[in-house]
Amino acid sequence: MNKKLKPLVGCVIMALAGTSQADINVGVTLSATGPAASLGIPEKNTFALMPTSIGGQKINYIVLDDASDTTSAVKNTRKLITENQVDVVVGSTITPNSLAMIDVAAEAETPMISMAASARIVDMANPKVKWVFKTPQNDVQMSTAIVEHMLNNKIQTVAFIGFSDAYGEGWYQEFAKIAEARKLKIVANERYNRADTSVTGQALKIISTKPDAVLVAGSGTPAALPQKTLKEKGYKGAFYQTHGVANMDFLRVCGKDCEGTFLPAGPVLVAGQLPDSNPIKKVAMDYTTKYEAAHGKGTTSTFGAHAWDAGILLQNAIPVALKKAQPGSKEFRAALRDALEGLKNVTVSHGIVNMSAQDHLGFDQRARVMVEIKDGGWKLVQ
Repeated sequence: MNKKLKPLVGCVIMALAGTSQADINVGVTLSATGPAASLGIPEKNTFALMPTSIGGQKINYIVLDDASDTTSAVKNTRKLITENQVDVVVGSTITPNSLAMIDVAAEAETPMISMAASARIVDMANPKVKWVFKTPQNDVQMSTAIVEHMLNNKIQTVAFIGFSDAYGEGWYQEFAKIAEARKLKIVANERYNRADTSVTGQALKIISTKPDAVLVAGSGTPAALPQKTLKEKGYKGAFYQTHGVANMDFLRVCGKDCEGTFLPAGPVLVAGQLPDSNPIKKVAMDYTTKYEAAHGKGTTSTFGAHAWDAGILLQNAIPVALKKAQPGSKEFRAALRDALEGLKNVTVSHGIVNMSAQDHLGFDQRARVMVEIKDGGWKLVQ
């Protein structure tokens, strides 16, 4: 070989080797502080348990706190994409933040996996959602479970109180459609802010309608306020919450006022109570075991599991994308998006995922169970 060419050839070989060993950067924005902290903290804890290598490539998790604030979530997303040059964004914890992030992810053609619940996040009527996936069950799936349970328990009238944001509105819209179809009468529709310290006025309006049951559409510890207030004011009917309260912090804050409350949840919340024949139990127990080994018995929450499931999706999609392109490139981000959309029969801690161009969640009815709060804990309703 010509001696003058040797240094150039060596540089090319080194460059190619460097490319093949490029790290995969996973950007994360979550709500570790602010009103949604009880959801975001277990998510943050979960990323510390994630694998640091997938498909032979090193994985870097760049985790930022958006403080439960929509503007901060958008800023974090832009920073992760432009400064950290991430290959995928995971987040945020709550619906308003996730909805606001969609434009940024789509503009940058970077896949995004939300850990928030609203079906609007993956509403395929919005072409920008082509780049967006999510791990929590849709509110429509959980609304159906609640309505079925109410009707099976002879409930005829229900009052609704939810957050005055996209989470509460999404829940009301989906619940109201199913309730109307099933002849369940909604007698009140009240709202409150996540940071409110009093809902006395709303509670008194609800009590005046004499509902058989009340559905609180909140998440995290702020969802305890309406229930505690209604109990204090003498309401004796049934209580339902959403899967947005499935963590120990909610139980701690709500205390005895939570006893007897029903809610739909992902199977991971009661993993140990699932029959061995349940196809989700093994994965759910794997997460529970790992999380509780790090943070103590009984600390598992469905929110941390939403982060864990995002990790499982990436563990299945990244090796496929690596066959088409190298990390750090536009081509790799597109290949990763395609790989996520093509996932089939992937078991996660909340269900079994079958993605498609029409469905960027991929869950069926196996992704939900009904749970009762009993003796300060979660009890699977058979």
